Amino acid sequence: MSAYHLPGNPPVPLVLRRSARAKRISLRISALDGRVTLTLPSRVPAREALDFAAEKEDWIRAHLARHPEVVEVGPGTILPVEGQQRQVVAGGKRGVRLEPEAVVVGGDNPARSIERYLKELARDRLAAASDHYAAQVGRSYGKLSLRDTRSRWGSCSSAGTLMYSWRLILAPSEVLSYVAAHEVAHLVEMNHSADFWAVVAQLYGDSAAPRQWLRSEGAGLHRYRFG
Repeated sequence: MSAYHLPGNPPVPLVLRRSARAKRISLRISALDGRVTLTLPSRVPAREALDFAAEKEDWIRAHLARHPEVVEVGPGTILPVEGQQRQVVAGGKRGVRLEPEAVVVGGDNPARSIERYLKELARDRLAAASDHYAAQVGRSYGKLSLRDTRSRWGSCSSAGTLMYSWRLILAPSEVLSYVAAHEVAHLVEMNHSADFWAVVAQLYGDSAAPRQWLRSEGAGLHRYRFG
């Protein structure tokens, strides 16, 4: 996979991806983070894909203009943690401290320190929620892992492994709880049938609000970059 740019102001990063199964050049813009990916057949020159992107430049830029602006996290940034907007403030000591209206961080690389802290906090919150819901259905899961996934907020494997996006810690706590209930429900029903949604309702209650929040606001959680 190689990285290129569409010239202009500003230049647009492009990712070229070769695929033996591709029959023609295709263009995709991620709804989550605005990444522009060109997929092209194995033998097609990269120049052809870049020319294709140039032909679509107006469409690409119009689409990106509607996408949430990227936020580089650092002192002064307003960052949501558990749905609460908090300002990143430089502190004298190393480490991260969460306050009602601030994220206080010290050290030479505040963005990375905050990212590590948020991942640890996400693991604690998601493990507690998963344990709570698993106990309610009388099932156990194999292990819990965190990733920075672009296509889903969580998953449950047939072996009972739970995977979550660590960025859920940026969402309101009820949204994180809903995703945990959703994935734990898959320990009982490995599908999205009426029986599955009945388990979700048993665990969480009415999930309409958090599901709508993820549809309308979820993509914005990927706008925050940590260096």
